[in-house]
Order: sequence, then C-alpha cells, then structure tokens
Amino acid sequence: MHKPELLVTPMSVLHMEQLIEAGADAFVVGEQRYGLRLAAEFSREDVAKAVSLAHQHQKKVYVAMNGIFHNDKVEELNDYLSFCQEIQADGVIFGDPAVLMAARESAPEMPLHWNTETTATNYFTCNYWGEKGAKRSVLARELSMDAIVEIKENANVEIEVQVHGMTCMFQSKRSLLGNYFLYQGKAMEIENRKQNKNMLLHDDERNNKYPIFEDENGTHIMSPNDMCIIDELSEMMEAGVDSFKIDGILQEPDYVTAVTALYRKAIDLAADQPEAYEAQKDEWLEQIENMQQPHRPLDTGFFFKETVY
Repeated sequence: MHKPELLVTPMSVLHMEQLIEAGADAFVVGEQRYGLRLAAEFSREDVAKAVSLAHQHQKKVYVAMNGIFHNDKVEELNDYLSFCQEIQADGVIFGDPAVLMAARESAPEMPLHWNTETTATNYFTCNYWGEKGAKRSVLARELSMDAIVEIKENANVEIEVQVHGMTCMFQSKRSLLGNYFLYQGKAMEIENRKQNKNMLLHDDERNNKYPIFEDENGTHIMSPNDMCIIDELSEMMEAGVDSFKIDGILQEPDYVTAVTALYRKAIDLAADQPEAYEAQKDEWLEQIENMQQPHRPLDTGFFFKETVY
C-alpha cells in the first residue's frame, strides 16, 4: 500500500531533531509575517538551520507563505522567495496569487503548494492551480473521506490532508482582542502567541471552549476539538493521498513528538501489514486520548459528516 509523507509542524530547530527521531518526513516552518497559524516563529536564520538539518537526514522543509498580502508586503515577497531558493527549501506554501507571480520572477524552480485553507474542495480547482504552477494542493479541512478520495483519484497534483490537530474556524484581520479590551476600558497589550496560547473563548450554550489568539495576521478562533483519525488511515492510503499533516499549533512539543511517533507506527503498519494495523489502531487512539488536555476532546473532524444538499 502507498505510504504517504508524514508532515509535522515543529516548535524549534531542536524540536525538529526530536521529530526526525520520531519518524517525521517533512516540516512546515516560517514566520508569521508571511505564514498563517504557524506552530512557532522561525526567523530566517532558523529556517536556514531547519533546511540544513532536514537535508542531513533526507527530510524536507516547506516554508509557509500562505498569508494574505496587502500592498505593504507584496514588495517583500521576491526577496523572501529568493532567500527560500538560496537555502534550497523543498517548497513554499502559498494561497495569495501574489506569491505565485513573485515566484515566477525570483524562484522559478521552487515547488509551490497551494493552500487557501478553505477553498481546495474539488479536483477541478486543484488541477487549475496545478496548471498555474502548483505542485501540491492542501485540501480544506471541511471535506468528507469520500470527497477526499474522489479528489485524489482525479487530481493531477499531489494531495495533502490534515489528519490530526485543531482547525481554524474564524479569522479576522482586525485585532479583535485588543479592541475588546480597549472597549472595556482596560487598555491591555496583547502578548505574543506563545504567551497567550491558553486563552479560551467560552460558549456555555454548546459547552465548548475555543482557543483564541492574536498575532500579526489578526485574530484566530480555533476548533473546540482536535481531529484525530489515526484509526482511519487505510482508505486514504489506498487512494494514494500524498501527505498526512499533524498540526501542532497551540500544543506542547512533547505532545507533538509523541503523536508523531504513533502516526509513524500507524502509517508503516497500515502500509506493510494492513491486518495488523486494524488490530492495533484502537490502542493508538486510546493512547492519544490519554494525552489530550481535558478541554480538548478528540473527534473525526468532517471526515464522516454527511453532506446536506
């Protein structure tokens, strides 16, 4: 059976070393000036170190440039893409067409991964961006398993699917938290993401707690649950999905490392011994459930939700 890439979001270069030992194949790094909802901030120096470390172990690094770029940042894109090409990054993740245009000028050989978070929902759109130069499409998180399989069967580009972690439910370019505190008469500086990572928005009606944070790209409200389908990988592997992503945003490094090690075992066993995977998968799910924060239960995301027409 096809064995997909295991893609993980590291917290630091040191954490990358641990994730390599745990079995990760590739990494997403970058800085929030250009990338959305990164697990950690990687300066240019850090990105260069990450690429060097990854290549020493025959792993890959993709640099996040999937922000929405207004005129004040567009002029910077060529320089950052030239930097990515110079350090021999294995790909750039983009959503804004401005990155695509800049890449044609400054990094024409750079592999591009199209990721607009929510609009990669059908193979026609994936193939369209493939014709424009994208090598891979990152599918929206709101797709069912059947839809994912159908897209992979008809796509002319690589397909990436998130299999673990939280999902962004809402983003605003505005500083909603800062504006709220000012409205309340409590002038309060919003600290960086690492320091306010435990902020929660309470919904008593649904009995949910939504992680919320603010950074250079605005305000982000995340899903109340973590998706986890370590026990449902076979169908996508049989379809040939190219990359499984573990998103470790707002998690601790040790948790991400432990989850990565379990998914490594699951992928390898599902590929080499499918029957053994079926016998073992519930135990892995239970191990992850035991690691979860009390307010962040696991679910299967949209993988098994029925589409209502």
